[in-house]
Amino acid sequence: MDMSEIRKAEEIKLISEENGTRIDAWLSKMLDKYSRSYIQKLINDGLVLVNGTAVKSNYKVRMKDNITVQIPEPEVLDIVPEDIDVPILYEDEHIIVVDKPKGMVVHPAAGNYSGTLVNALMKHCGDNLSSINGVIRPGIVHRIDKDTSGVLVVAKSNEAHEKLSMMLKEHDINRVYIALVHGIIREEAGKIDAPIGRHPVDRKKMAVNTKNGRRAVTHFKVLERFKDATMLEVKLETGRTHQIRVHMSYIGYPIIGDTVYGRKKDKYNIEGQALHAKLLGFVHPITNEYMEFESALPEYFVKLLEELRRN
Repeated sequence: MDMSEIRKAEEIKLISEENGTRIDAWLSKMLDKYSRSYIQKLINDGLVLVNGTAVKSNYKVRMKDNITVQIPEPEVLDIVPEDIDVPILYEDEHIIVVDKPKGMVVHPAAGNYSGTLVNALMKHCGDNLSSINGVIRPGIVHRIDKDTSGVLVVAKSNEAHEKLSMMLKEHDINRVYIALVHGIIREEAGKIDAPIGRHPVDRKKMAVNTKNGRRAVTHFKVLERFKDATMLEVKLETGRTHQIRVHMSYIGYPIIGDTVYGRKKDKYNIEGQALHAKLLGFVHPITNEYMEFESALPEYFVKLLEELRRN
């Protein structure tokens, strides 16, 4: 990308005070209001200079490196607002809390530019969504998978976005899920502490990756046992991509319906994983009031429970 063609919204100058850390990881730590994927895009576009020279994401910073980050003007948003009904649990001028249905993608991506939560929110909120995560993900602070249903908070103002991002980074947001897994877990509760990163062979998947993964911690508690399945309450301490699905598969109890990390076929015949974001609790980023939101189990989940209890 030609630097002269880019309209800069902001230029950030930093001096490194450490050695040996990848520049994308270092900048994610120093500029925590931006996602690591956004920083990697800036690097790939030649907008991160070290001592005046563009570098790659795997460049390792050295002491006293002069680092310049060019934040470009937002692109013209070519994502179309769509009139899609999404249950709203709470809304004010800074945040909106939604109950995302199963089967809905959170934000547009290659090959999937319509029917997403972002399309719906653009219709509902107009221009009142934070711009921090760029044109494809306005307002999106955290995600849940397409086939995971439940509570999600979205930022309407940049100030709220920055503070919510910090809360996520500091593990100050209470996230509770309900999951149905294959197999019977004998322990009443457990903790999975295993780093997650890209799968070494299949780059579309995540995996427990001790070499290149980031720390990931999942807590679970048994709620009910069935003939050959277990219902769990799961709490996230960290929030890596596909964390619950990867961790449950890693310990030998994959989530029912998860054909990516679990069984390719199972007798329950549901589409997508039996995973529901039941509760989200956090301190409001502007008012400092603690807020907690819950989502009832969706119909497909209730029917699956009934089937498990019958057998």
